Amino acid sequence: MEKDFLEIIKTRRSCRSYKPEQITDKELTTVLEAGTYAPTSRGMQSPYIVAVQNEEQKARLAAMNARVMGTTSNPYYHAPTYVLVFTPANANNPIQDGSCVLENMMLAAHSLGLGSCWIHREREMFSTPEGQELMVQWGLPEGLVGIGALALGYPAEAAPSAKPRKEDYYRIVK
Repeated sequence: MEKDFLEIIKTRRSCRSYKPEQITDKELTTVLEAGTYAPTSRGMQSPYIVAVQNEEQKARLAAMNARVMGTTSNPYYHAPTYVLVFTPANANNPIQDGSCVLENMMLAAHSLGLGSCWIHREREMFSTPEGQELMVQWGLPEGLVGIGALALGYPAEAAPSAKPRKEDYYRIVK
């Protein structure tokens, strides 16, 4: 493993405070492309990725997610871009496939100097009639479930240092 890549892994942190300016199209495309190279069960490439930068749709998504969470705050931390990941409900490993996509995109974002935060509750959001309506509007096939999302943008503040790793995190058996 290249030292630079290991450093990206070690220094990536969840970002919960974003600058208001939108990321560039090139940055967004790079992050999305990284997601498309995530490993998937049987190489089926079952996930679908939707990036949302439209202010009205972002407000709608934030309200939907907040309802599930039981709050009125913006669960996406007012990031300029939301990236949602879906998989077919009947895929071999939908959660694992979608999770790999999200992780690839978080690492790519960090390598570009962008901040990201994994957001939950998309499964609940997109099982509603309102969520189903949005998926149709976005041209997604039927039968998908929400796996997760990323808040994505330029960090408004420096990321904290990593917490120390626990001593017994892994074992080597020979």
